[in-house]
Amino acid sequence: MKTAGKLLVLTLAVVATPVLAGTLKCPPDSVKVGNVCIDLYEASAWQIAPSNTALVSKVQAGTVTLADLTGGGATQLSPSHADSPLLTCSPPYPANFPSDGNWTPVQGSSPPSPGVYAVSIPGVRPSTCISWFQANQACLLSGKRLLTNREWQGAAAGTPDPGTDNGTSDCNISDVGDAVNTGSRSNCKSSWGVFDMVGNVDEWVADWADGAVNCTDWTSQTGIAGGDLSCFGGPGTTGNGSETSNTLSIPGALIRGGDFEDGTHAGVFAVSVGIPRVSNYIIGFRCAR
Repeated sequence: MKTAGKLLVLTLAVVATPVLAGTLKCPPDSVKVGNVCIDLYEASAWQIAPSNTALVSKVQAGTVTLADLTGGGATQLSPSHADSPLLTCSPPYPANFPSDGNWTPVQGSSPPSPGVYAVSIPGVRPSTCISWFQANQACLLSGKRLLTNREWQGAAAGTPDPGTDNGTSDCNISDVGDAVNTGSRSNCKSSWGVFDMVGNVDEWVADWADGAVNCTDWTSQTGIAGGDLSCFGGPGTTGNGSETSNTLSIPGALIRGGDFEDGTHAGVFAVSVGIPRVSNYIIGFRCAR
């Protein structure tokens, strides 16, 4: 009886032992926020031959550099080029990686892959013209996933909610030009160290929700300063003025942070809804582990 009792106590002690958040180790392309590794930079999507296993392994390990990618024959897909209309959405995503996310593998690839991967590196324009479905798959192919809305909100804490854009170090919300290189705006960094969560390009997150008939702002509704727009939570219609404003009762995916065209409506509380297959030159994404 004594032995059984000791075994029972020991078993309970093992079950009750917590997993410490401090045990998580994040790769160099990300930073630990709570117990999640959040990519430091807005994602760039790269076409890489799956047969280049060394380069793919670096991508999936979070250790790849821009020099690795360019030296390894990778091609960045659809970097933001709003200031050059002829370059917008170019190079395009390959035909085997369509906007509905239902990719087909490159022949002979093992494991199967369409050859498109999401990367978190500084010094490149974020990839845009990507649907939620494609962004979700690009993260998964790199051993990552899209952030949840809760994770995005947590990681954005402390990012300056913009009022001005000095064109050099502030968050990119100037309504002129284009997205800027990832990590190039030194002051546009959260308290956790994550870059460009306000402005530059909008970011898809994992969660879906109903849209709204009209947008509102946090300042007038809750007193939170900054004028960040909210365009979701309505009766199943889209936010006004969006590219999907005539579509009713279609579930949408949340888009966070605002973009370079939004001015002071960008911010850590800015949220809207887009049909998951929609893509354009102002919507990008970010991954997490």
